[in-house]
Amino acid sequence: MKNIFGYKYNDLENKLIQINEKKYKTRQIYEWLYIHNEYDFNKMTNLSKATINNLKANFTSDFIKIKKVQTSDNASKYLFELKCGSYIEAVLMKHDYGNSLCVSSQVGCNIGCSFCASGKLLKVRNLESYEMVQQILLVEKEAGLRVSSVVIMGIGEPFDNYDNVMDFIRIINHPYGLAIGARHITISTCGIIPKIKDFIEENIQVNLAVSLHAPNNELRSKLMKINEVYNLSDLINTIRQYIEKTNRRVTIEYVMLEYINDNKKEALELAKLLRGMNVYVNLIPYNETHDGEYKKSSPKRIKEFYDYLKKAGINVTIRKEFGSNIDAACGQLRASEVEE
Repeated sequence: MKNIFGYKYNDLENKLIQINEKKYKTRQIYEWLYIHNEYDFNKMTNLSKATINNLKANFTSDFIKIKKVQTSDNASKYLFELKCGSYIEAVLMKHDYGNSLCVSSQVGCNIGCSFCASGKLLKVRNLESYEMVQQILLVEKEAGLRVSSVVIMGIGEPFDNYDNVMDFIRIINHPYGLAIGARHITISTCGIIPKIKDFIEENIQVNLAVSLHAPNNELRSKLMKINEVYNLSDLINTIRQYIEKTNRRVTIEYVMLEYINDNKKEALELAKLLRGMNVYVNLIPYNETHDGEYKKSSPKRIKEFYDYLKKAGINVTIRKEFGSNIDAACGQLRASEVEE
């Protein structure tokens, strides 16, 4: 049986018809799940006993579990245990304008970026859409707040789990679901070009962020193995196609690694690469992993890099740091649990 939290609204309508229930009950069920936060079919009081028995016979509503929480002033990191015994993470970030949750899309990751803790533990499997939805539901319940924006930027490469991720987006975006606006949802990819092209055709106002992290093929291939499959020039051309067809701005993510990609040379190369494109660059202070292979750029070097881009006419921001006293790097908390 499929978990009921994995059904898009239209798919649930079709499923109910298949099991001889009326289509209108879809809205009632969605409202119980996502508005009233009631997950026990027996307590859905506006449904008949026969319908409740039918739901129990055809759906599960089992939940993943919160295994551990680490909290700092402006962030909380959640370690979840899945039904299969694997672990994933999500990070809640509290902003002046609302609460943002960074969710995982896979157990482990096969992309293997050299600076990323997630990539040290290879992909076990894709997450199902319900396992992504439940990350939000459990964090909202535990923290006693509403998640107003979602970033699919945790463990895993979202476009390597494309169908489940798109189902997840449509569930949380639906007005009877979690009603999180499309423009408050961001999907981050390391640059899987065929899936970016698929995403262009989705006709949804979800934000796209691309992890670049280097302005030339040589350096990017050292940092990100994916560049050997989808090289930088092809990726930039695909981003241009996305902007042209959707008329939407793309976020370029650039993690700041001391003396690796944070020099004046890289700044000027990046400015040249992106000149004239409807993008903005998000400079990300690196969260150092336990192996110490890379170091975080100093605030001075980050500011100098920022200034080079700004002077060249590139829209650029420096991401606020979250969770400096917790295992903030993506995959660190999971890695420590797996190693124990």
